Amino acid sequence: MPQGRPRGFDAEATLDRAVEVFWRLGYDGASLSDLTDAMGINRPSLYAAYGNKEELFHRAVARYAEADMAYAREALAEPTAYTVIEKFLRSNADALTRTDRPAGCLSIQGGLAGGTAAEFLAASRLAGEAALADRLAQAPDLPAGTDPVALARYVMVVSEGNAVHAAAGVDRASLHATVDIALQAIPR
Repeated sequence: MPQGRPRGFDAEATLDRAVEVFWRLGYDGASLSDLTDAMGINRPSLYAAYGNKEELFHRAVARYAEADMAYAREALAEPTAYTVIEKFLRSNADALTRTDRPAGCLSIQGGLAGGTAAEFLAASRLAGEAALADRLAQAPDLPAGTDPVALARYVMVVSEGNAVHAAAGVDRASLHATVDIALQAIPR
């Protein structure tokens, strides 16, 4: 049986460009035109190589996990819990701020980015963080030298992380267990 024409593009490089589109625009915000323009292919080629938009998104997320999150697998190989956590968090911070990739994390931005509603929500989250930092700066019980801005950001990160997990179906008791652990880090 004769085979079809060979692809005239590098499927991995093209998939990397789709990752960036989903990372910047989110799944809902990424149109097929956005994807095909960035990938440099037409719609029939997209469908032939990757399936529909949802299948492309799944493959893009898998590619992201394989390439951009390799540090997470490396961290798991560390010998102690402390070094696993330290390597993961430090490598994560580096990955989130790479200059050659969109800022942040595909798994978060991919679900949040897109349009004025997302911008409004991001500004609201930052305003809430600033209000918390202002309040913490006034608290008489924080030890001298405690950075209220960093502490507020920590609290918001735990809160926003819990929000993501709750949306994924994690139960209340599990979220409270996370809070219990996070509270141990609060300076007294």
